[in-house]
Amino acid sequence: MRTAGGCLLDGSMMNQNSEFTPGIEPPRQHSGPALWFAFQGDRLLVNHGPTSDKIPCTEDFADLSLKTLRQHYFGQFQGQPCFAVEVAEGVDPPPSMGFEGLRALFDRLDKHMVDLAGFAFQIVEWDRTHQFCGHCGTPTETQSNERAKACPNCGMLLFPRLSPAVIVLVERGRELLLARSRRFQPGMYSVIAGFVELGETLEEAVVREVQEETGVSVKDVRYFGSQQWPFPHSLMVGFTAKYASGEITIDEEEIEDAGWYKVDNLPELPTKVSIARKMIDWFVSKQTESSKD
Repeated sequence: MRTAGGCLLDGSMMNQNSEFTPGIEPPRQHSGPALWFAFQGDRLLVNHGPTSDKIPCTEDFADLSLKTLRQHYFGQFQGQPCFAVEVAEGVDPPPSMGFEGLRALFDRLDKHMVDLAGFAFQIVEWDRTHQFCGHCGTPTETQSNERAKACPNCGMLLFPRLSPAVIVLVERGRELLLARSRRFQPGMYSVIAGFVELGETLEEAVVREVQEETGVSVKDVRYFGSQQWPFPHSLMVGFTAKYASGEITIDEEEIEDAGWYKVDNLPELPTKVSIARKMIDWFVSKQTESSKD
């Protein structure tokens, strides 16, 4: 539907048949509105009017009268072009729109839009931080046939950075291990997570992170699933593991509390969009089913 701020996808289009096709070059023959994922720093532009918490959608981003630094086409969602845009700092949003942190929008945007916004942010952040060659300092040139930048002086190619991180749900019978990071909102707990280090496998990273942060040893490490995590350019790789030994001794530089929890006394948990919550919900469902037997 068209609005004063552009046109927006309605909820009926967000179904299991939704499709996103990534791309580098925008379609030449397309006419009509496009989805614009515009970031000012790490904040996303969304509508605050009658179409609250929706992504602006219009034929030309210039219609919004915002000063932009760079923009990138990154694919089509249900046949609609998608662009990632970097908006200059200090520019005020149009009426009935605002810039908001992506985390705050997780439970308010449609799941498809959250995924696309995460993809768009990673493109914008990579482009912003790779304007110059890290080897010789020459301004880089964006390539037209792949998501890369090239140095015209020394030939170095710069691709988007991806930092793998592991996230693990540790089981001990009918209990799971939850911890509270100092970065979390008040009262919230989650499963253990951390970045993969050089020279180690994903499974080794799982064992190390749990041991370092809680003092607990684990075994039977199994893959659960993965999720892109644009803070700022991570790939969260989820695992489950069984408790092996040890008493909880927290790394106070990383976390401020940790403990074993049963499904009937869980603390505040992460957003349902996160893989952490999906893992916890899986554990809860498993325990609920087993209690019926």
